[in-house]
Amino acid sequence: MKEAAAPLAASPASPASPATDVAASVRRDRIVALVLEHEFVRVTDLAEIFGVSGVTIRGDLELLDRQGALRRVRGGAMQVKSAPPAEPSYEVALGDSAIEKIQLARHAAALVSDGESIIIDTGTTTTFLARALVARSDLSDIVVFTNSLRVAVELEPAIPRFSVLVTGGTLRPVTHSLVDPLGAPMLERIHADTVFLGCHGVHLESGVTGVNLLEAELKRRMINASQRQIVLADTAKLGRIGLAPICDLPEVNLLITGADAPPDFVTAAREHGTAVDLVT
Repeated sequence: MKEAAAPLAASPASPASPATDVAASVRRDRIVALVLEHEFVRVTDLAEIFGVSGVTIRGDLELLDRQGALRRVRGGAMQVKSAPPAEPSYEVALGDSAIEKIQLARHAAALVSDGESIIIDTGTTTTFLARALVARSDLSDIVVFTNSLRVAVELEPAIPRFSVLVTGGTLRPVTHSLVDPLGAPMLERIHADTVFLGCHGVHLESGVTGVNLLEAELKRRMINASQRQIVLADTAKLGRIGLAPICDLPEVNLLITGADAPPDFVTAAREHGTAVDLVT
């Protein structure tokens, strides 16, 4: 850390003065300010700056640690690092851009024909896709593979017009999806016509990405198990990069997104060899 080894210099905001001249609360506020400025501060430096004993400083640091203002470590204190943004739950994500996701799902459902075998990935847009497929009363003899419990439930009303097969695996409650171990054997034994993939982001250089490594691995297996790869991504996901790589953009046959997609992004994606459908 950048200032860890260098002794702290007294400043106008934190003069070296006797303990009796600095109230404990003021001293602690200044300690927090020094930690924020230097990332790491040493007990010995703080004791010298404030003219108090190491025991007093350690007591200050322990109190500030309990309050969450800093992190007490051996020999001193350091900043509390912000936690990375949590993955949104399925229920939260379902409400984000819901109208656009419904439009994308209906467009995707129109691409399915009688007698097709399809794979439907987990996700909120793909859940809307399942609903749109059920609403197509003209469809029959459809075989659907999915790793999403929510998608499977949505497809129930279409049985027996649809055959619904759920992959095995470990349940991820945040997305109601099934992942490895045991999520892959079914996908390794099939050759589906089309896979409909959800994602966290679509980037020109980084490709299609997710936020969970286990889910991304299963999405990769879905791609390998299908002849045509279709990604559904609302416009908020364009240009975004997630933690877990899924595939390069040229591996996607069709990207379905909103009509408000940036024209430069759409042009570049098409130049990469990926067809793009803009849905209004």
